[in-house]
Amino acid sequence: MEPPAPQRRVTIVDVARHAKVSTTAVSKVLRNAYGASPEMRAKVRRAIDELGYRPLTAARGLRGQTYTIGVMLPDIRNPFFPEILDGVTGRLADTDYQVFLGPGCNGEKEEARVTEAMIDRGMDGIILIAPVSSRAHLEHVASAVPTVVVGRHGHSPVYDTVTDDDVVGASLVVGHLAGLGHRRIAHIEHHETDPTRIAEMPNAQRADGYRQAMRAHGLAEEIDIVSTSYTQPGGYDGAKELLARPHPPTAVFAGADIVAMGVLEAFTEAGLSVPGDISVAGYDNTTFAAFGPISLTSVDQAGAEIGDNAARLLVERIADRHRASVQVKLSPTLVARRTTAAPPE
Repeated sequence: MEPPAPQRRVTIVDVARHAKVSTTAVSKVLRNAYGASPEMRAKVRRAIDELGYRPLTAARGLRGQTYTIGVMLPDIRNPFFPEILDGVTGRLADTDYQVFLGPGCNGEKEEARVTEAMIDRGMDGIILIAPVSSRAHLEHVASAVPTVVVGRHGHSPVYDTVTDDDVVGASLVVGHLAGLGHRRIAHIEHHETDPTRIAEMPNAQRADGYRQAMRAHGLAEEIDIVSTSYTQPGGYDGAKELLARPHPPTAVFAGADIVAMGVLEAFTEAGLSVPGDISVAGYDNTTFAAFGPISLTSVDQAGAEIGDNAARLLVERIADRHRASVQVKLSPTLVARRTTAAPPE
């Protein structure tokens, strides 16, 4: 039995005939251009729905826009990044834009491959979430396509940025723990190896905020930082290292919720009670932080709001490539839950 012949794709000519209008009128409606009356738009939209017409993205690209936006995610396993994505898609829900994801895999080579692929495919704009690439590469991308960078504190004249005030967020954690009576408060940070970008990275800002807050609370001699990675294994390894100290901390500030999950795993394995024996706080206030059995104290940096702002800025930059760059910095809040309490006597 021969396979059925492929169905012919509906064209703009078919839509025009069905709606009894010109192809120019259909084109105006598709481009949301001036000159099409509400009645005309209604007729064309009805014909499009009835015929199931789908415009070719490549053809739309030749006319100047593909209505596609690329989002680079560094790690799809980190539960905070989907919250940013929710904000992006929420902002674009009532527009013609479609969002496409690309994995950056926390590496410069991988990020370059993804971003170049997005540029090559004619995407109208790109949102880079927590990129590790050099400033030079970020500006190369932004020179080719409208770009918004999320989670990097550096400013550039060619791309917009959206960040959380990570220094303030870290100070909220230290202040909360010190207020409960803790003195030996340790921090697990993400190890940063590139000195040219370290000042821009959120992990470095959180570590600096931790140091500043410890000094402000008269705890400079108790500063204790373990450098691992913003992953669950990184949190596990960092916690094991802290437990091996001659005088282990009574509280741990994990630089991200995913890190805190590894910390909790290590403490449970060691037979420690949280917060009875040791307190734990995270950062990001991800969905599972509020999950009853975990109930993790965490810093809420409003992931959905970050994504919403990133999408808004990108659409504005697509409309005006030459406007001055914009930097949005959001103020975090602390959400205290059951993983933090006064230190054991």
